[in-house]
Amino acid sequence: MSHQVPPSALIPDHPKSKIVYIDYLKVLLTALVIAHHAFVTYGAPGGWYYSEKTTITGAIMAMTMFVAVNQSYFMGFFFFLSALFIPSSYKKKGATVFIRDRLFRLGIPLLFYSFVLAPVMNYLVYYYAGEHHITFLQFLSGYDSWISVGVLWFVVALLLFSLLYAVWKSIATSPPDVWPMPAVKNILRLGAALAVVSFIVRLSFPVGWVLDPVGFQLGHFPQYIAVFMVGIAAAESKWLDQLNSGQYKKIKTIALCMIFIGFPMVYAIKMIFDNPLEWFSGGLHGEAAFYAFWEQITGVCIMVALFAYGKEHLNTPNALLSRMSRCAFAVYILHPFVLISLSLLLRSWDVDPVVKLLIVTPLGVIFSFLLGDFVIRIPGVNKVI
Repeated sequence: MSHQVPPSALIPDHPKSKIVYIDYLKVLLTALVIAHHAFVTYGAPGGWYYSEKTTITGAIMAMTMFVAVNQSYFMGFFFFLSALFIPSSYKKKGATVFIRDRLFRLGIPLLFYSFVLAPVMNYLVYYYAGEHHITFLQFLSGYDSWISVGVLWFVVALLLFSLLYAVWKSIATSPPDVWPMPAVKNILRLGAALAVVSFIVRLSFPVGWVLDPVGFQLGHFPQYIAVFMVGIAAAESKWLDQLNSGQYKKIKTIALCMIFIGFPMVYAIKMIFDNPLEWFSGGLHGEAAFYAFWEQITGVCIMVALFAYGKEHLNTPNALLSRMSRCAFAVYILHPFVLISLSLLLRSWDVDPVVKLLIVTPLGVIFSFLLGDFVIRIPGVNKVI
């Protein structure tokens, strides 16, 4: 559950005066990504560059619930938001410019992360946490992880999806279908269908299995592919204009029930039967099937509920949120460096990791956005991110 979160969704590519809530939802999701990785650092399941796990059972349960709920939707939501503006961008730029723009705006951050940021972060952990007091040049002389996309795995996936969209558009002979706004029952059917497909995929690729070197967790990709396609359909069918939060009140209720009743049921099953946690991640197990249904139905419901909430409550221009949304992509790229730095600074503090979590999470969000805001002011950088 570690390397989870995304970009073109973070790159503004639409008329802000009409749909500013999309940008503001990106700010919320970006902050959640930072919190997600802080929670993984201090106790939640998942891998991260540096970890210092608590042993307090109650705290671990709360952290696990937080990251599990996040994982159910926030990456998928980024894919959906990314897809919303791809058709208009493709139509405006044409295939050649569209592809060149994607390679430029996504490829350069990928190279920077892999060849600059990842070595620096790995060195910091090696030097301070591992207590290997060597110079950076000495570290690089033995460094063999140059292809290291880390949290930018999403950029790789988004680039691949964008290229596939361009290929599909180049061979399509008929205009895109216009789909009606999905009814509540159809949203739940989508969640159930994704659960079935996810369960089948996880028979071979359980949650946590990573395809190197691109960092894809294939167990989550049925949702990512599906909601990306739904985002394309939403754009071509102009759902943003038709969205009415009132029609999805039931979805909000279902989402809350899935979080506060459904997840405790998942945890209860683990406690009662005491089967390995890996049985929830994949394989031919009832736990894996139950978890897949909980995760996918929860995820699609939260996405729809947040989308409706955003249009109703966040569609008023706000100077601070607009400034934060402008640097959200930079924040996404740089937040691992900020979190690692903060965690290493507090490493020798003799308190339970839960206390450190309560400090690192808000500071991680604040300093990541401050750093992102600073970076995009560097000449030339704003042309990329």
